Amino acid sequence: MITRIDTNARASKIVIHNDTVYLSGQVPEDPSADLTTQTQSTLSRVEALLIEAGSSKEKLLSATVYLRDIKDFAAMNEVWNAWVPEGHAPARACVEARLARQELLVEICVIAAK
Repeated sequence: MITRIDTNARASKIVIHNDTVYLSGQVPEDPSADLTTQTQSTLSRVEALLIEAGSSKEKLLSATVYLRDIKDFAAMNEVWNAWVPEGHAPARACVEARLARQELLVEICVIAAK
């Protein structure tokens, strides 16, 4: 069974298949903020969606982090490391990418167990 939550014509914010939760890419609420604040905001949104789906950051399986500029890798990692519970780090990739809007500095996609 597949459950889709908060779906529009292009995407669903959450898709649940069996006991796996897939989140669409999340971006910060305030794209005018600095990288640290954008990363914190994005991870807060990820966490809220995981909870809505019946999961949590302790159940992360995989994450992909998109950075507008890879020079922000260390600053993003500081926020990431503080957010991920010890012993629960997912498989993760981090890449430099053009994001949908110029002011966005980070976007994060995750997959988690339910």
